[in-house]
Amino acid sequence: MALIEYYPQIKLAHLALVTASGVLFACRGAATLARQRWPMTAPLRLTSIVIDTLLLAAGVTLWALLSLQPLRDAWLGTKLVLLVLYVMLGTVALKRRRAWAYAAALACYLWMVSVALAHHPLGALRAVFG
Repeated sequence: MALIEYYPQIKLAHLALVTASGVLFACRGAATLARQRWPMTAPLRLTSIVIDTLLLAAGVTLWALLSLQPLRDAWLGTKLVLLVLYVMLGTVALKRRRAWAYAAALACYLWMVSVALAHHPLGALRAVFG
């Protein structure tokens, strides 16, 4: 059986993992800013790593199945740049307790979701900037 036959399941897994990753980061980040210790415990850090690794694997699988190229498909290139920014900002938010980094990481996350839904680098802003 060809892998493409599993496309609906892989896409569903990708969407579920995107949601789980974003919700977990939002909760951990908010709690970290509130000076809670639990967000940085080993089990939660490991859970984030597992979710994000599975998310990346599902994303790369979809990328390969659909023959996408980040230089040709600008929306995908935009998502990859935003992903790097999201990880960097999220790291600062969690490790250094910086509210500006937390807000910026959440904005990157939401923009990535918007770009993915619109299949356009501007995401939801496409309606404004055409």
